[in-house]
Amino acid sequence: MDNLTAARATMAFSLGFHIIFAAIGMTMPLFMSAAHWLWLKKKNPVYLELTRMWMRGVAILFAVGAVSGTVLSFELGLLWPGFMRHAGPIIGMPFSWEGTAFFLEAVAIGLFLYGWKRMRPWVHWATGLAVGVTGFMSGIFVVAANGWMNAPSGFDWIDGVAHNIDPVKAMFNRAWLHQSIHMQLAALQAVGFGAAGIHAFLYLRGKTRDVHLRALKIAMTFGAAASIAQPFAGHFAGQRVAQLQPAKLAAMEGHFETSRRAPLYIGGIPDEETRTMRRGVPIPGMLSFIAHDDINAEVAGLDQFPREDWPPVVITHIAFQIMVGIGMAMALLGVLYFIYARRDRFPAWFLRALVVFTPLGMVAIEAGWIVTEVGRQPWIIYNIVRTRDAVTPVPGMVWHFALFLVLYIGLAITTVWLFKRQIQTVQKKFEQQT
Repeated sequence: MDNLTAARATMAFSLGFHIIFAAIGMTMPLFMSAAHWLWLKKKNPVYLELTRMWMRGVAILFAVGAVSGTVLSFELGLLWPGFMRHAGPIIGMPFSWEGTAFFLEAVAIGLFLYGWKRMRPWVHWATGLAVGVTGFMSGIFVVAANGWMNAPSGFDWIDGVAHNIDPVKAMFNRAWLHQSIHMQLAALQAVGFGAAGIHAFLYLRGKTRDVHLRALKIAMTFGAAASIAQPFAGHFAGQRVAQLQPAKLAAMEGHFETSRRAPLYIGGIPDEETRTMRRGVPIPGMLSFIAHDDINAEVAGLDQFPREDWPPVVITHIAFQIMVGIGMAMALLGVLYFIYARRDRFPAWFLRALVVFTPLGMVAIEAGWIVTEVGRQPWIIYNIVRTRDAVTPVPGMVWHFALFLVLYIGLAITTVWLFKRQIQTVQKKFEQQT
């Protein structure tokens, strides 16, 4: 493994680990606040216990997310000094704002954890809601920085040096809005279905059913609503990618030749040598519609770009297909959820489907970030700095990768153990009460 590959693998693994806990840390406080609100309104002790259970989970995930997020910030400087040299003066604002949001989130968590019986009930509830709001803002600021990598703006690039820097324009770049909406909805989807799937599993086991049914409803209300909204956000994102990164869109769809009435492929494997799609099912004109709202519009293919500027087509296409496939299935389940919730009856097959989908939302998030990051290659700053030119010249990055691989695996095992222990403790408490 060469230095560049090791550095990319380290960053990919670190980001892939962190994004799971970041997504949960952003959205679980909203579930917790919903349960707390229901407790204050209805005084049903089940909602109080759900609030406390999710509160402990939020605390655990905040700690894990803080550790893994801090490591990522160091890795940017250690592994990619070429990126920081160019990007630091331009895109520092969202990182500083993210740090502020993280600080406020930490304060809000402290107030909520230790504010029971020390604060007025609705003020205490507001501190819990603040945890979710600041977590969401933190995620938006980080995505804004990533959006700048995909659509760099706020400077003039002259002879390899940035001039006339405008940090506000850089932060609110042309990619931040669609990426932020897409990511925040994805987090709500993944965590909503994940939490609902866990509670559906416990419900089907037949113990403390009332508790788990109420928890499932809270989680799925968020998850189902986000899932139904996501296809519309995805359409908006697809159009923006077509404008800002046409090579990425072509790789996502395995679209090699520029054409009108371009087909959208379901499945298939792109063949970069023959520049064809193998075994895919084409839908004529659909790619043109997605990109330009016109089935007869021309869509740029990979033939418009030098071969050395192509993203890894097969990886990008497969990851995109996984993301879209899972997302559409979740949207369908979201519609069914609201139908069954209105009837206040959930068939056993639907609950089993939620159990199956417990991890799939996170799989879709990981696939989506593969599309975002791999689809931008070979650029670390799109059309400005190549990834190979930004990596550290210091040798031995493979040992760095091995060290962090062990660290993150250990952290993941510890987190799962803590969560399992927490669920078992709460389950026993519920059983004793009933």
